[in-house]
Amino acid sequence: MRLASSAIFLSFISAIACADTLKPFTTDGCSIFPDGSLEDNAKWMECCIRHDFAYWQGGSLLEREEADDELKSCVANLGEKNISLLMHLGVRMGGSPLYPTWYRWGYGWSYMRGYEPLSKEEQAQIKGQLLVLHNLIGEFLDQAASKASVE
Repeated sequence: MRLASSAIFLSFISAIACADTLKPFTTDGCSIFPDGSLEDNAKWMECCIRHDFAYWQGGSLLEREEADDELKSCVANLGEKNISLLMHLGVRMGGSPLYPTWYRWGYGWSYMRGYEPLSKEEQAQIKGQLLVLHNLIGEFLDQAASKASVE
């Protein structure tokens, strides 16, 4: 019995000691909300992608509130004040880290991370992911420029 208790305790301690690994950034635009209006079907999609980036990283409750406020301001600055208020209400109600959704606060980390400030190790993982994204975008731009010069 004592050996089993020790094994369980050591497993628990090692699980705590292991740093969580950040999953690559993903976005689906405005998740379960339209990316734009009937006239411009991607009108506020950039606002949503920026919001997804903040949600992917996660962090403290204050950082989530700031990300949600930035989404609201971004959409309102496009002349869509009523839409921005509706979106703000939706993300405040639906973005909790407690929900097992793909768009929850901190979705880049394992489920149930909650509201925690990002550690230095986590910030380093985010910077590493940003470098990967930066390089991918550079490759896409180079490919697009090559295709354009051929045509």
